[in-house]
Amino acid sequence: MTGAISGLQEAPAQHTATSQANTDLFVQTSEVNDLMVHYRADKGSISRFYSSRQTEDGGYRRGDNYNTPERRARLQQLNRNYLTLLDTFNFKQLSINGQVDYLLFKRNLNDALFELQEEQQLYQQISRFFPFSDKIYALEQHRRRGLNIDGEKVARELNEINKTLEKLTAQVKEEQEMDKKLAVFAEATANALHAALKNIYDFYNGYDPMFTWWVPKTYETTESSLNNYAALLKSKGKTITTQKDDGSGIIGVPIGRDELIRQLKLEYIPYSPEELVEIAQKEFAWCDAEMRKAAREMGLGDDWKAALEKLKTLYVAPGKQPEAMYDLYKQSVDFLKKHDLVTIPALAEESWRMIMMTPERQLVNPFFTGGEVLSISYPTNTMDYEQKMMSMRGNNPHFSRATVHHELIAGHHLQEYMSSRYKTYRHFSTPFWIEGNALYWEMLLWDLQFPRSPEDRVGMLFWRSHRCARIIFSLNYHLGKWTPQQCIDFLVDRVGHERANAEGEVRRSFEGSYSPLYQLAYMIGGLQLMALKIELVNSGKMSYKQYHDAIFHENELPIEMLRAILTNQSLTKDFTTQWRFYAH
Repeated sequence: MTGAISGLQEAPAQHTATSQANTDLFVQTSEVNDLMVHYRADKGSISRFYSSRQTEDGGYRRGDNYNTPERRARLQQLNRNYLTLLDTFNFKQLSINGQVDYLLFKRNLNDALFELQEEQQLYQQISRFFPFSDKIYALEQHRRRGLNIDGEKVARELNEINKTLEKLTAQVKEEQEMDKKLAVFAEATANALHAALKNIYDFYNGYDPMFTWWVPKTYETTESSLNNYAALLKSKGKTITTQKDDGSGIIGVPIGRDELIRQLKLEYIPYSPEELVEIAQKEFAWCDAEMRKAAREMGLGDDWKAALEKLKTLYVAPGKQPEAMYDLYKQSVDFLKKHDLVTIPALAEESWRMIMMTPERQLVNPFFTGGEVLSISYPTNTMDYEQKMMSMRGNNPHFSRATVHHELIAGHHLQEYMSSRYKTYRHFSTPFWIEGNALYWEMLLWDLQFPRSPEDRVGMLFWRSHRCARIIFSLNYHLGKWTPQQCIDFLVDRVGHERANAEGEVRRSFEGSYSPLYQLAYMIGGLQLMALKIELVNSGKMSYKQYHDAIFHENELPIEMLRAILTNQSLTKDFTTQWRFYAH
C-alpha cells in the first residue's frame, strides 16, 4: 500500500477513455501556443538587447544582463502587454488544453511582474550608491547603435565618475553592515555598470581615433575603481535573519508563513504549511510501520536503525559502484517493460551515460544525481577515511534501489527526453511535476513489489522516510520554528542519515539555489500523481501505460492542471487551486 492513501490495487486490464480530452492527449498545441512562443522569443530579444555584457560575436552572456534599470522597465512593459493580449481570448471557447495554458501563462506573467517589482524595490534601496549610473547607461545606448561620441567628453565624464567613486568608497567604508541580500544586489549593480562600460570601451577603442586618444588611461582607473567598489559593497553584506548560527555553520533566510502560502498557491497546492506537515507525519508513520515489519523479517525485531546499519555495511567494493548502479538500472527497466507501464523510446535507453561526481560536489550533494547523465557519488582517493566510509555507507545498493529509476527511467532522464519532444512550448517549470513524478515511480514500484527482499524494502523505505522528513524540516525551518542544526539532528535521528550526509542535505536546502518549496515537492507531487492514478487507472478509465504516457506528453505543469486536462474538467477564467488530493 502507499502510505495514508490506502486500498491500492492492480489496475484492471480493461480500460476506456475517461473523456473527450483523452482523444487529444498527444496534440502538440493549443490556442494559446502561438502567444506563448512569441512571448518567449520577445523576452529573449529584450534580454539580449538590454544585456549588460556582450560576447565577442555580439551575443550575450546568460545571467549577466541582471539588474539594469532599462531591462527591468522593458520586461515590465512586455509582461503587461502580453497580459493585455491574453485577455483578448474568449476563455469559455478554448479547449481544455487552451484553458490550462491560459491560466498558467497568466500566472507566469503576473509572477514575473511581482519579481520585477521586488527587484525594483531592492534597486531603490541601493540606488544611492550609484548616482553616476545614468551617465554610463546613456553611453551604452549610443554604443548599441554605433553613434559617434565625443572622446574628450567621455574622458571628462569618466574622470568625474572616478572622483565620485572615491567619495562613495570612503562613505561606504564608514557605513554599518547591510542585509546580505541588498549587498549582493548592490554588487550585481556595480558589475552591470562595469560590464556596460566595458562594452563601450571595447566598441570604440582602437576604431575611433579621438576616443582612443582620450579615454584609455581614464577608463583603466574607472574600471579598477568599479571592481573595487563592487567588492566593497559585497563585503558589507550580513545575513539578517531571525536565526543565528547555531553551530552548524548553515545560515539561510526563512521566508515566513505568508510567503510560503503565496508560493504554494502559485504551485496549485491548496494546503497550508501546517497541513502539509501533518500529511508528512502521517506518511512517516506508515514508513515507520513498514520499516519495523521489514526489520522483523531480517531478524532484528523492531530495531529499524539496526536494519539500516546492516544495509550500510553492504556497500560495494571500491571501483565497483558504476557496475552496481548499471545492474539496478537494468532491473528497473526490465520491470517497467514486464508490467507494460510506460512507453520507453529506444533512443532514451541508448542515450543516457555516467560520470563520476567530484569530491567537492559530494560535500553539498552526497548522493548521486541523474537525468541524461547519471552522476555517481562514491569516494575518491583524495578523501580521508571517514569521508570514504560515509559515502560508501550512504550509497549502498539497497538504498540506491529506490533512486536509480528515480534518476534515469522512468524518472528524470525520461522526463527530460519527453519534455524536449512533446508540448515543448510549455515552460511551466515546477518541482511538483519534476520531483513528484520521479518519486511517484518509487511509490508505484513499491506497490508492484519491485523490492525483492526485506533489505530492499528497508532501502526503499529509507528514501521514502527521507521525503517525509524533507517536508517537515524545510517547512519548520521556513516557519521559523527550527534551526539548521535541529534539521540535521532530525535527519540523523528519525531517518538514519550519516551525519555528514545530513549536513550536506540541509546545507543545499537552505544555502543552495533550491526554492523554499523544492524539498516538499517530492512527496507532495508524488502523492498528487498517486491520487490521480487511483482516480483514473484503478477505476479502469485508463491503463497504466495510457496514464503514464499522458503525464509525459502533457509536459511539465502543476499536477492539478494535469488532472484538469486528463478529466476534461470545467475551468473558469478566475480558477484557483482547490483539489484536496490527500485521502485521510
